[in-house]
Amino acid sequence: MDVQGIKQRFGIIGNSPALHRAIEVAVQVAPTDLSVLITGESGAGKEIFPQIIHQYSVRKHGKYIAVNCGAIPEGTIDSELFGHEKGAFTGALADRKGYFEEADSGTIFLDEIGELPLSTQVRLLRVLETGEFIKVGSSKVLKTNVRVIAATNVDLPQAIEKGKFREDLYYRLNTVPILIPPLRNRPDDVFLLFRKFASDFAEKYRMPAIRLDDEARLMLTKYLWPGNVRQLKNITEQISIIEQNRDITADVLRSYLPATGSSNLPAIFQAPQEKTFSSEREILYQVLFDMKKDMNDLKKLVFDLLHDRGGTPVSSDQAQIIRKLYRDDLEVVPDKTPQASIHIDPFPKDNIMDTEEFVEESLSLEDKEIELIRKALEKHHGKRKYAAQELGISERTLYRKIKEYDING
Repeated sequence: MDVQGIKQRFGIIGNSPALHRAIEVAVQVAPTDLSVLITGESGAGKEIFPQIIHQYSVRKHGKYIAVNCGAIPEGTIDSELFGHEKGAFTGALADRKGYFEEADSGTIFLDEIGELPLSTQVRLLRVLETGEFIKVGSSKVLKTNVRVIAATNVDLPQAIEKGKFREDLYYRLNTVPILIPPLRNRPDDVFLLFRKFASDFAEKYRMPAIRLDDEARLMLTKYLWPGNVRQLKNITEQISIIEQNRDITADVLRSYLPATGSSNLPAIFQAPQEKTFSSEREILYQVLFDMKKDMNDLKKLVFDLLHDRGGTPVSSDQAQIIRKLYRDDLEVVPDKTPQASIHIDPFPKDNIMDTEEFVEESLSLEDKEIELIRKALEKHHGKRKYAAQELGISERTLYRKIKEYDING
């Protein structure tokens, strides 16, 4: 296998072992009809590999159709992929072939496969398993002989756990996986890509190519490139057009690099502080606890401020605010002047066992949860979809809680 020849033919730049491995797998799987799932971050160059597979397959004389699933509205995705009959929906003035019918005996590349609606995923699974599909608005089963290659920058196993992607479709697509390495894992390739882009833009805009000094070159390779090859190409084009001096220093380059990319220099590791929650109830516990803690801190702050004033009177507005904070824990004695004298007991009797008070409140969380669910359902006239959005939970969770608490709504 001539990897260098393939890279030259398809304009692939880089000598990373992971990149070479991805090319080798693509060429090896090309003569088969196995489904391929290409994964990698956005901008890493995933769109090149379906072309390699198609050109080195027996289908190279057939059609190659690339479809960006994320760019097609959910309401029309089925029509785009599988076609529709005349009158199937408003605006369907004539029969239309879908991409699977057009690409018969060829290859179809489904980019951003993770964005497909669940209903469309069912249709796609049927095509992969039987080669059959039905046009929108029709009952006639049609056949197609298409090689499907998919790509995504989404963590599909995680999407499966969240119920956003079908597990059976994932395994059907993932017959042969190809992983495209991110640019930050290819530091030796960064300058090669920059030099190629600089040369291309110099030719395009008819100007001398930009050059990096040693410090700028080091900065270029140390940057993490969250946008991968696409980001590097865009920044190279910006510098080529804007900078009149063709010799680029580190200071100039730094002004074009977003701070979010930082560098890959060693950093001190800190264990994550945030807590993961297994249920909405645990989140509610934590929120209530934090609110209680903030309120106690605020009370202590007010008391300390008044103590530091040495008995200096406060205004009526301040007294009203303090009264709301302490409720029955303070005594407000109005004065003839527009000010009031305030006495605060720093250790009010009602708050001696503060922790126990919180526990008593938390025991009624189930009732509070039921009350919130009922209010959300009443507000949206029993429409559970909007009630779930109001509560910040999924419809599935709302259905489960309605059944668990036997709520009528």
